[in-house]
Amino acid sequence: MSRIGNKPIQIPAGVTVTCGNDHIVSVKGPKGELKQVIDRDMLIDINGDILAVKRPTEQKRHKAMHGLYRAIINNMITGVTKGYVKELELVGVGYKVEVLNKDVLDLSLGFSHHVYFKLPPEIKVNTVLEKGQNPKIVIEGFDKQLVGQVAAKIKSLRPVEPYKGKGIRYLGEKVRRKAGKAGK
Repeated sequence: MSRIGNKPIQIPAGVTVTCGNDHIVSVKGPKGELKQVIDRDMLIDINGDILAVKRPTEQKRHKAMHGLYRAIINNMITGVTKGYVKELELVGVGYKVEVLNKDVLDLSLGFSHHVYFKLPPEIKVNTVLEKGQNPKIVIEGFDKQLVGQVAAKIKSLRPVEPYKGKGIRYLGEKVRRKAGKAGK
């Protein structure tokens, strides 16, 4: 029994969910529209403002997909209503970030050159520069997977090193620090 898969999804007002014969679930809301291909075996049942994902048999494969597709559809509905936000923090002397033309990030990460990161059109990025605090990057979008992927790509440009803790990290992320060389 899948506890997550059996939960019904409440569809909020202003959101339309459609599932065609081609097994593509389309969710349209105030922030945008998302589409997802669903496995042919999974059954999508929409009654008014309640959506339920059902599995045809008790096979291991069907049980695994039951909770997965329910969670994906729930994330799509949350994305088109509220959206998703990831915040990154740049820790290091001289690390800076700036948005150029709303679709390119200009990152100064301690290299001998600037790093330019092209953003997808569905993503909105803001930078926060406060005196006495580390620069922050705020990534917003309605697709959870895309927001997480962009945040992970930016984070991979300068991973956090364990000795001084310098690099790009998620806001509030704890970094395990290592001791340096043992002194005499």
